[in-house]
Amino acid sequence: MFAAQHLIPADLPDLSDTLSVSLAAWQARWPDMGVLALVPEALADRVPALQAACRERGVALLGAVFPSLFTGQGFVTDQVLLLCLAPMPPWLFQPVLDAAGREAWHEAVRFMQATQPVAPGAEPLLFMVFDGMLPDVGSLVDELHMALEKPVRYSGVNAGSETFQPMACLFDAERQAGMGVISLLLPPTVDSLTRHGYPVSRALMTATTGQGNRIDTIDHRPAFDVYQQLILEEYGVQLTRENFYDYAVHFPFGLVTMVDVLVRIPVALGDDGSLICVGEIPPNSLMRLLRAPAADQGLAVTELATFIAERQADSPARSWLHFYCAGRRMHLGEQALQELQSLQRQSGQGALLGALTLGEIDTLDAAGLPRLPRFHNACLVALG
Repeated sequence: MFAAQHLIPADLPDLSDTLSVSLAAWQARWPDMGVLALVPEALADRVPALQAACRERGVALLGAVFPSLFTGQGFVTDQVLLLCLAPMPPWLFQPVLDAAGREAWHEAVRFMQATQPVAPGAEPLLFMVFDGMLPDVGSLVDELHMALEKPVRYSGVNAGSETFQPMACLFDAERQAGMGVISLLLPPTVDSLTRHGYPVSRALMTATTGQGNRIDTIDHRPAFDVYQQLILEEYGVQLTRENFYDYAVHFPFGLVTMVDVLVRIPVALGDDGSLICVGEIPPNSLMRLLRAPAADQGLAVTELATFIAERQADSPARSWLHFYCAGRRMHLGEQALQELQSLQRQSGQGALLGALTLGEIDTLDAAGLPRLPRFHNACLVALG
């Protein structure tokens, strides 16, 4: 899928010239290529230069701003990652997701499916990048799923600022905007896996009231009061309003589904005791309290490494792109890099490239159940 990759230092005085040289070399080899660009938040002001270079050469461009990039050597905030897609798959940048924008998005994805026929039984992979400030990504993907007539597999991530401040984090060669979505319809040969590997606590509770990604009450009591009590009872931690931001990332909620638990990390505390999470929590949802594992305790790395190694055995030239939840890095601190390096080592990848994300999307793939999209926090993603 990724014909080539290039990490470009963005502080070069001749950045535009450097971009043009890379694009010209790729274009000469793959005339039908396009570019997927991952830009760290610290370099968001360099997006216009990237857009101009792609416009000058007539290269299709899609991109997003993430909290940080990473390699096997560490987290990267001073370079831009360009991924050459050859051929460029069907794509869409929908910058607004109001009622009309959602319908336009649905129609565009249906059109992409109609113009990219696949063999019977094969399913393309719809890869999406949303603005992390959207409070209802899970519902947006569910609505899309209901609107599609042909099956697809789902994968995706949230872009934006790690501070959860609004920014124009999505772009193509002409536009830059927030609160929208980028979509790529990738061929059936592309694989994706998303895992969090978080253990589940004994406590079971109900998010009795709330809206979108806000929990107002749990078991009919102010959400923070219940959260505070459970953390004390389960783990002996005295949570207060003052230390909320130090501890919340280590004790996320688990949204109970038919087959597993989806992580929901609390990221803000309201004056009324409500909790704001990354990802929706429908009213009357069953939840459990989770404790984020240490880097060497969860199963996520082992499962992803096995998944990648099996596919590399059949296709040694396959390259992979990874995403890693920013909340997971906040929890693990310096151990986050160790976890990524362990993934590289166990999977046998020669290089590791990716970005920090603010939420992740995958496909429910359980025996006897229909394929459905799901929204996660705290996950590692492999796409290749």
